[in-house]
Amino acid sequence: MTEFELTSFQNIIWDYYRQHGRHDMPWRIPELDGSFDPYKIMVSEIMLQQTQVTRVIPKYLTFIHQFPTSVSLAAARLGDVLTAWSGLGYNRRAKFLHQAAQAIQTEFDGVFPHSLDSLMRLPGVGKNTAGAIIAYAFNQPLVFVETNIRTVYIHHFFHDQMGISDTEIIKLIDATLDRQQPRIFYWALMDYGAYLKQAVGNLNKLSKAYTKQSTFQGSLRQIRGQVIRLLTSQPHTRASLAAQITDERLPTVLADLTREGLISIHDKQYRLA
Repeated sequence: MTEFELTSFQNIIWDYYRQHGRHDMPWRIPELDGSFDPYKIMVSEIMLQQTQVTRVIPKYLTFIHQFPTSVSLAAARLGDVLTAWSGLGYNRRAKFLHQAAQAIQTEFDGVFPHSLDSLMRLPGVGKNTAGAIIAYAFNQPLVFVETNIRTVYIHHFFHDQMGISDTEIIKLIDATLDRQQPRIFYWALMDYGAYLKQAVGNLNKLSKAYTKQSTFQGSLRQIRGQVIRLLTSQPHTRASLAAQITDERLPTVLADLTREGLISIHDKQYRLA
């Protein structure tokens, strides 16, 4: 890549962000001292996995109000965490987040981990989520990729190609990343990628990493969400759950949720863990 090509690409990203950037997203607002709380970044990143920004924002604000620090989240009952999470789906993410907060207290003496390897020891935090936390919270130029970022690089550098690997994309991110201000550059990439998804379609289908999200309606995921939602208000017997969830797979879902530790059963009543 020539210096001209690099500058031209970066200018496209910066120009879009200056004109259309989503500057008011709550996890992009710094603390009073200008820093970014890595705990809040972690919450936002896990919430944003497979969930639209518009759905996440109100849940994020409520969640942070209820659990403002990793200490408060670690000390909370999992049932209270699941109740605060209810409506976002993929409820195992709430359990992972709860476990991650507890691990920060027990394994890291209450100090939020700063390195890629240490972050990846937290439940629910993979390589790309860890990279995002490092970039957004600590403004470090660590290379990571996710769907919006992948969209940008496929659109600009892989015309009419299929089976594009993340290894190829990561090389380009590494070559084009603004290392003086990686936090904001990644925000710009995210916003531009979100725009491209609407303008040119889902280019992630051209990626080797692409997997089609399963249909929600009628899925086990939908039944799981219904069970959690009902249990946020009160305990239920299997019969009372079955009266409201008329799906023959309900016993399987109840067994799975119990095994995963999201719900428990006592005196024949199911309740959040």
